[in-house]
Amino acid sequence: MSCPFKPKWERRKDARPQELLAAALDLFVERGFAATRLDDVARAAGVSKGTLYLYFSSKEELFKAVVRESIVPLIGEAESVIDLFEGSSEELFRLIMQTWWQNIGKTKLSGLPKLMMAEAGNFPELAKFYQEEVIDRGENLVRTMLRRGMARGDICQVDLEIDARILIAPMIMMMIWKHSQGVCNVEPEKLDTYLEHYIELALRSVLLKP
Repeated sequence: MSCPFKPKWERRKDARPQELLAAALDLFVERGFAATRLDDVARAAGVSKGTLYLYFSSKEELFKAVVRESIVPLIGEAESVIDLFEGSSEELFRLIMQTWWQNIGKTKLSGLPKLMMAEAGNFPELAKFYQEEVIDRGENLVRTMLRRGMARGDICQVDLEIDARILIAPMIMMMIWKHSQGVCNVEPEKLDTYLEHYIELALRSVLLKP
């Protein structure tokens, strides 16, 4: 008769990287990059530190893997949606921003912007990596939507470089608010309302009236 409870060391080997990435994300968001130890990540994932090193050679590589396995694919999906979307610029903007908030703003991933802003000065290589993999591609998403709207004639002429950054800034700020209790005095349960107001204000500023 087989035992229904299997010990941790009998987990499927191919599940371990994902367990390590999930544990790392939790600890990075909770403690920050500098204060997170690989020992703690391994313990939270239920493996030895030696097992962790089979998959990730350093804490920096572990952090990069968290970003590449979680946020980067979501950006790729958004890029594909924009390329194939046939509706209006208003519909597209709402879809991208609401989906971004659902997939990132409402999850543990929302803690990464605050982490990077707090620790970029001490870890410039990671800051450069995050800028290239996340920020630059995020800004390009918005530039692509604006460029598409101008070509369709339903968005006014804007400065693609500056206005894309202005439109992204509130999304980043809402994620920082979410992880700054007692500082910004924004109730987490009201962030969905903030998102809707942001979308309305943003559209009002760029849409051409029929």
